[in-house]
Amino acid sequence: MAGSDQPMKVVKGDVGELLGRLTADDLARSERGKLLLALTRALGGAVRAAGSRAALSGRLLVDLLVDDVAPRLQVRDLLTLRLHHRGLSGDELAEALIRNAARTTAAIGAAAGAVAAAELTAPPALLAAPVQLTAETLAAVVVELKLVAELHVVYSRAPQGSSAQLAVAYLTSWAGKRGLDVKGQGPSLTAALSTATKQQLRQRVVQRLGRNLSSFIPFLAGALAGAELNRRETRSLGEALVRDLRPHRLGLG
Repeated sequence: MAGSDQPMKVVKGDVGELLGRLTADDLARSERGKLLLALTRALGGAVRAAGSRAALSGRLLVDLLVDDVAPRLQVRDLLTLRLHHRGLSGDELAEALIRNAARTTAAIGAAAGAVAAAELTAPPALLAAPVQLTAETLAAVVVELKLVAELHVVYSRAPQGSSAQLAVAYLTSWAGKRGLDVKGQGPSLTAALSTATKQQLRQRVVQRLGRNLSSFIPFLAGALAGAELNRRETRSLGEALVRDLRPHRLGLG
């Protein structure tokens, strides 16, 4: 994929580890801010290599998601999910997952706003808007991809395949805000995005980048706006997927 060599090298190192820690749902606010700052620093080289246009157009983020982030997504099985949520199942478990994911992306948005507010006293190369915007959006999308995958587990709609195939499947679901049709998936579950799906994915990434610009509103207002917009977006995604997945679980679809 054009322009993906540098992001691949970065994600396999520090960025992958930072994303795993940053997207946990039990972090203190100060720790999340530090991790977001570290992620911004780690992505700086990739953004500079690809160029600001590639970052703001969504091309860099799509490359990162397709080539490295989505194939390494850690998805819990149903037993683990139930153990982590006091034995909940079905719609109650789905709601718990949505609630936690929305809180996490809200916290990421709040941290991004706080980081942006510090821009006047930080090195410009570290907190350049395209780099920070890439970091915040990437972290939020990772949380939502995990939510997408685990909602499919809850409703017995999880696909089977290689890590590359599953990455394409969940990116497709995230981009379209639709559940996957796993009936007779077999050969239809490919390891490459179609042109149409890749375009839809890029459009969704660009929309998310645009929403996350709210984090750059000065002072506390940016943190509040970033948190609320992320929370709404994640909840909207989760609720759309549940509406799509639930009838199949009940045998009505």
